[in-house]
Amino acid sequence: MFTENANRIFNRAIADYHLHDDVDHPISNPYEPATLDHLLYHKNWIDTVQWHLEDIIRNPDIDPVEALALKRRIDRSNQERTDMVEYIDSYFLEKYRDVKPLPDARLNTETPAWAIDRLSILALKIYHMERETERTDVDEAHRETCRRKLDVLLTQQKDLSKAIEELLEDIEAGRKYMKTYKQMKMYNDPALNPVLYGKK
Repeated sequence: MFTENANRIFNRAIADYHLHDDVDHPISNPYEPATLDHLLYHKNWIDTVQWHLEDIIRNPDIDPVEALALKRRIDRSNQERTDMVEYIDSYFLEKYRDVKPLPDARLNTETPAWAIDRLSILALKIYHMERETERTDVDEAHRETCRRKLDVLLTQQKDLSKAIEELLEDIEAGRKYMKTYKQMKMYNDPALNPVLYGKK
């Protein structure tokens, strides 16, 4: 199953990151370039680094200059994340390019890659919630609350994985079709962000 493999790759990327637990540690992608597995690993690595950048920037004692630099780094990371989603969708567009949609084929609310994006984030939530259940510096009530949240996250992962499998099956059978719009981000574009083009 596709999602079984994707979840395994996400877990590997998360585990590899936490060997060093350093947002500046370079990625070492173990999968063959130009493969879907390579894209999935890279996607989750971006998500994992950004997860920790988001933690760092919430430090109430952070230096404002450092916080601004981190915010801009997070913006760049968001752009890379969106680019990676589009690369993954391109893989599926190519894979299913010869499938002829049925006359009553429906359009899904999101593309496969955007659903996979949510699956990648879920893997991170599960990893970190599991760490919370293992903490020894908190009381049992905290660990129990986190165990309940972890159960919900695991159920969500199972349900989302099933939904992605069904979406891919529907696309392959022509019951649904893919349509991508490409990114329409405006805040990074100096021609579309009024703060940026107003400086000219």
